[in-house]
Amino acid sequence: MRVLLIGANGYIGRFVADRLLADPAVQLTALGRGDDADVRFDLATGSPGALTRFLDAVHPGVVVNCAGATRGGARELTRHNTVAVATICEALRRSGCGARLVQIGCGSEYGPSQPGSSTAEDAVPRPGGPYGVSKLAATELVLGSGLDAVVLRVFSPVGPGTPAGSPLGRLAEAMRRAMQSGDGELKLGGLGAQRDFVDVRDVARAVHAASLSAAQGVINIGSGRAVRLRDAAGILARVAGYGGALNELDGLPGPHVGAVHVTHTAHASHLRATIGHPRGESEHHTATSPAAFPYPDGCGTWQQADVRTARDRLGWRPRINLEESLADIWMEAACRI
Repeated sequence: MRVLLIGANGYIGRFVADRLLADPAVQLTALGRGDDADVRFDLATGSPGALTRFLDAVHPGVVVNCAGATRGGARELTRHNTVAVATICEALRRSGCGARLVQIGCGSEYGPSQPGSSTAEDAVPRPGGPYGVSKLAATELVLGSGLDAVVLRVFSPVGPGTPAGSPLGRLAEAMRRAMQSGDGELKLGGLGAQRDFVDVRDVARAVHAASLSAAQGVINIGSGRAVRLRDAAGILARVAGYGGALNELDGLPGPHVGAVHVTHTAHASHLRATIGHPRGESEHHTATSPAAFPYPDGCGTWQQADVRTARDRLGWRPRINLEESLADIWMEAACRI
């Protein structure tokens, strides 16, 4: 089976590439913007005609799209998440290769959901921010393309390689700094959000299964269990061997991804490092006002996937538990000491 993988150097794409390369029946070609791609092509600026000519030359049986942007303004997100997918769909329609398309979507397409509920694929999407809107538009393009296609809506991927700008990535970095400095307390604010965390290696298994299946439409990929960020922080502290106190700040207004306030035992100064805000924003704030940022994924306080469709149509179940995923996140953070 010849597979064209788009976005092989991204967070999910790297693990998808490893999974596909481990299958001796797969012949893999990577297409992307970086120098390490087998073929360099920018989906946001390249023409569908140019991509069609490449598809006709390579003749893949499956195209997997893991490319996209998670941060940036509405224009950048639309260009990399929506326009890029429009280019793929149009090129596949023009091509004679007849390839199957596996598109990586995200749980942010659904937006906020009722606490205690599990979101199934037939839920009406109401994305709460530009990222979710751009990904939902891409999903609609795929579903309306007439192609042999499936969209995997991945909820909150975690594990090795977790981006430093993600909530758990920032928490691991704050804990590393606290341990390195001998700080005896981490004050965590706004960690009441509950998310469905799924290991990125399990996501790669789902992509592999979807490539081999005949399933079409939308399929949720998650653990099927929502976990509070404060509980994830406790697990991370345990696997890290952090002996300090984890205390939650009170009084943060509204739904926010947590601010971390490190109380130095040996100094009078304080350091606050926010968890969950976009890269490039300041990590230092005054000691009188806890850092607070809206949920960047636009999903409010609760998300939990209904993953029965993945089980029934792909034969897929998550295998890696959150503690193992967090241990791998910590191992990478600890290596920076």
